[in-house]
Amino acid sequence: MRKPRRALAAAAIALVLPLSACGSGDEGSGSTDASGKVEGDITFQTWNLQANFKSYFEGVIADFEKKYPDTHVKWIDQPAEGYADKISADAAGGTLPDVVNVSPDLVAPLAKAGLALDLDKAASKYKSEYLEGAWASHQIPGMTGTYAFPWYLNTGPLFYNKSLFEEAGLDASKPPTTYDELFSDALELTEKSDGKVATLANVPTVEDFGRYGVELMNKEGTAFSFNDAKGIELLTKYKELYDAKALESQALTATPESSGKKFLTGAVAMNPGSALDLENFKKQAPNLYKNIGITDQITSTGKVNMYVMGVMVNSQTKHTPAAVAFAHFVTDAQNQMSFAKQVAIFPSTAGSLDDPYFTKEDGTDVTRVRVAAAKSLKNAVNYTPVLFSDQMKTELRNEVAKALQGKESPKEALDNAVEACNKLLEQQG
Repeated sequence: MRKPRRALAAAAIALVLPLSACGSGDEGSGSTDASGKVEGDITFQTWNLQANFKSYFEGVIADFEKKYPDTHVKWIDQPAEGYADKISADAAGGTLPDVVNVSPDLVAPLAKAGLALDLDKAASKYKSEYLEGAWASHQIPGMTGTYAFPWYLNTGPLFYNKSLFEEAGLDASKPPTTYDELFSDALELTEKSDGKVATLANVPTVEDFGRYGVELMNKEGTAFSFNDAKGIELLTKYKELYDAKALESQALTATPESSGKKFLTGAVAMNPGSALDLENFKKQAPNLYKNIGITDQITSTGKVNMYVMGVMVNSQTKHTPAAVAFAHFVTDAQNQMSFAKQVAIFPSTAGSLDDPYFTKEDGTDVTRVRVAAAKSLKNAVNYTPVLFSDQMKTELRNEVAKALQGKESPKEALDNAVEACNKLLEQQG
């Protein structure tokens, strides 16, 4: 299962909702009071999960209906393709399901339109059940409140080729953990290999700026700020890597697949990945597999990036107590743990990552990666701003490319990216 961690057309929601949902908070039949009797018929929508996890969700629903006999849950599942457009159409037409599987960027326009229930008001008693960073991931800059229960998390470790480190005279048992260490090791590794080996095959993304400690956005949520001195410093360092061939020459157009191939052939020393990659190395590159190292994502903040999915309650539901109870039930520790054992994801509930399933090695590659990732997730944060759309990601990537190629200075590139992203932000309303 590899569900998109963000919607491809979230901007469509932002464009439709202000026209259709104006005043909806006053006109709807919903209530923020979740303390009444849990009863009524509700609809639960997931995002491309039915094909692989039908029996799991049917079991969760059956358990909920057994616990609350006066409820009935209708489950609908939407395909990954066009999911954001479907939510947009439902929101505009007043047919949004009672409980909806969302990502943070999807919940933002719904919250702004008054269609996402504020759980800090309606369900604050559950807040302590979740990891702090996970609960905060569905908060919207410029708004008070939390607009979805955190559901499952994901992150990826960083793989590195121990033999390439050793050949460069670097200590393979101590891979870089901060950006400063990364830049130092990368330049040394490239120099010792006469420019034949790069350390990275990816240009910096908004998550890199976040992990470097850059303030990505003002607290009001009205403007991006990753063009500050620290942001310029990071891009300048990447420019040095690019010029020294420590950043792979084709990084400007790299995809995860192409970066993976570079790592597989020994042209790149470090690459993000998953347990599935380890199995691939074992089959396709046994020498690499024998020399593989696993470490955390590079971060200068001490906190890695996580991707998070959520479960939102429609503020217009006619059965607020039942919708809140079900959203909490789906995301409680027991059900999240059960789901995590069926697929390579991680629970967002406090204490769950201390379970032996996430802490004890058993000699297998899958467990090796799972344990490493779970350890890093305990204090991870979702660095991607919830208001940062795919269009904005493209603007940033294009400007980063110009800076690395020397067509613009790092400052000019980031100033241009911030200006473009702020214009797009204004269009979101």
